[in-house]
Amino acid sequence: MAVFLSRLGRLAFRRRWLAILLWVAVLAGAGAAAAAAPAVEDPGNSMPGIESQKAFDLLERRFPGTNSDGASARVVFVAPDGQKVTAAGHREAIEAFVAEAADGSQVASATDPFGAKAVSADGSTAYSTVSFKEKADDLTDAGKDHLRAAVDRVRDSGLTVEVGGTALATQPAAGGTGEVIGIGIASVVLLVTFGSLAAAGLPLLTAVIGVGIGMAGVLALASTFGLSESTGTLATMLGLAVGIDYAMFVVSRYREERAKGLAPQEAAGLAAGTAGSAVVFAGLTVMIALAGLSVVGIPMLTRMGLAAAGAVAVAVLISLTLVPALLGCWPNAVLSRATRRTGGFTDGGERNAGSRWARFVLRRPVAVLLLSVVGLGALALPARDLQLGMPGDDQKSTSTTERRAYDALAAGFGPGFNGPLTIVVDAEGADDPKTAVTVISGTIADEKGVVSVSPARFNPAGDTAVFSATPATGPSDRKTQDLVNAIRDDRPGIDSDTGATFAVTGTTAVNIDVSEKVQSALIPYLMVVVGLAFVLLLVVFRSVLVPLKAALGFLLSVLAALGSVVAVFQQGHGASLLGVTETGPIMNMMPIFLVGIVFGLAMDYEVFLVARMREAYVHGDRPPQAVVTGFRHSARVVVAAALIMIAVFSGFITADESLIKMIGFGLAAAVLLDAFVVRMAFVPAVLALLGGAAWWLPKWLDRTLPVVDVEGESLTREAAPAERETAPV
Repeated sequence: MAVFLSRLGRLAFRRRWLAILLWVAVLAGAGAAAAAAPAVEDPGNSMPGIESQKAFDLLERRFPGTNSDGASARVVFVAPDGQKVTAAGHREAIEAFVAEAADGSQVASATDPFGAKAVSADGSTAYSTVSFKEKADDLTDAGKDHLRAAVDRVRDSGLTVEVGGTALATQPAAGGTGEVIGIGIASVVLLVTFGSLAAAGLPLLTAVIGVGIGMAGVLALASTFGLSESTGTLATMLGLAVGIDYAMFVVSRYREERAKGLAPQEAAGLAAGTAGSAVVFAGLTVMIALAGLSVVGIPMLTRMGLAAAGAVAVAVLISLTLVPALLGCWPNAVLSRATRRTGGFTDGGERNAGSRWARFVLRRPVAVLLLSVVGLGALALPARDLQLGMPGDDQKSTSTTERRAYDALAAGFGPGFNGPLTIVVDAEGADDPKTAVTVISGTIADEKGVVSVSPARFNPAGDTAVFSATPATGPSDRKTQDLVNAIRDDRPGIDSDTGATFAVTGTTAVNIDVSEKVQSALIPYLMVVVGLAFVLLLVVFRSVLVPLKAALGFLLSVLAALGSVVAVFQQGHGASLLGVTETGPIMNMMPIFLVGIVFGLAMDYEVFLVARMREAYVHGDRPPQAVVTGFRHSARVVVAAALIMIAVFSGFITADESLIKMIGFGLAAAVLLDAFVVRMAFVPAVLALLGGAAWWLPKWLDRTLPVVDVEGESLTREAAPAERETAPV
């Protein structure tokens, strides 16, 4: 492996313009394919295997056209204190609004709250549902402005009017200036680390090229594989992260080899053979983690994972070919100014900050290990109370009209009104479908926690009915989840008595089912990812205990990060410091995203840091000295890579939406804990206590495993003395 990659790096260095032109052609070809690709419909978020999805599928078959994709707006009217919406003046204003809203060019219908019985029992609140012919993204500005004008006119009558739904939903900024600041900090970190504008800019340039190719590929293949623009979100985030990391490690190794006196071409080849080998295996572990998202059984996650794995593969190929080619164009520009001025530079000496920290840990391994494990364990404790859900209008800021509409409906109609349960009855096998539906409706109405049940509506064939049940508690309340489970638990007895069966669906039930599915898949996903990564690291490091230590360290960091997210966004500790106004359940996809992304970055740091220790050990260093050598060469670059990721992810914390804040905070916290606690403290402490046993491998296993030579021992044997003549800078 090392010899092959070294030859590939030298070839790219020697034929640099050809390599650059090939990558430019790939970028142009991918861009052209993306531009020529037909526009595709969003494949949606189908969740096969869950009850609520099966109920939706049954509705589509038995009630054709029921599940319209058109946008909707729920306009809520609240009378002033002590008044009612049924008063003559208020009623006229509401009816005038309904007539005006229904006259919109893109509006399909607008319901009259007085005719539809959409008035609260105390008469203080009413609502009208405005349905559109087009999807929310396809609504014109004129169509939206028409509805806004009608809302403003009814407000002039003295009523408080708020609008929920998708038609006029505000789209909060993803990160704004925070992301720009994050990228700026990343640039500064690169510049400080390398002391050269060229060295700082090269990883950013190659990472952007890789992301461009990856995103263009997603758009080009969208119609073939059912991808959408949202599928590329994870691919962009992770492609940028690992693209910068991989290029940094190759450039850093190139500078190091130049310090030892190698000519530029040979330094590029050795960097590709050693750091490049680590890049390949780090990339493989990331791709394993992302492809492992398919075990969850959610098509959207599978598509996102495979797209992101493709972006990582592009980043690996670029670091092995385009980076050496660019080094060939400017072999000395990536060196620091002092290096170019003096004609050579040192590699940092035996006592840089990394080596000093390593010696500190080696002197106190037990104390450092205990502090790191106890600290991470304490941060992980809140994860025991993890509650998954899908944040809705109830978690938006009270400054938004959607949140105020949600609160007004909850106050007027009860908290469960915002999350009704849809009951779909399949009476095809019943002798008397209407009687069966009546029995099922009455049984559910008598269930503790159900406030009301709507009249059942049959399809034309008369073999399927649908009605709604309003819970006494809100959509995010645990009692609502218990109610859904209780209704489903009563189903076997009802089915046998009536000959009909039913299923519970609706937005609330879907969120409950998806959360349970993700939570149940989290442990298998971790087992698959960690297990496959253990095998891969076993091959790379030829050790049993080092991969085991890597897996344990990753679990500690990801659990601590998840616990931090729960503590802030669910329990509210320190939420105000981040601008989080409302707390609630953690987004149901968040743990899977966190595990996938953090595992990729954690294995990057593990491979690059420990590979240098393994290399020093193979080349004759004693185990403690190998740890010091690994830190002396790699700690600075690993810290820089982590700081870059923390800066980029922290930019998302400035977003207006709580969901984006949650993702940014979770990723930034995970990288912080993994890089600075696990890799910088836990790892050297464990290796110090293990000593030479850390590199133990049974002889039979040593003979069985393939030799990949990530430490570049074969390159050392191959290197001729003539190749090590000092190259003038």
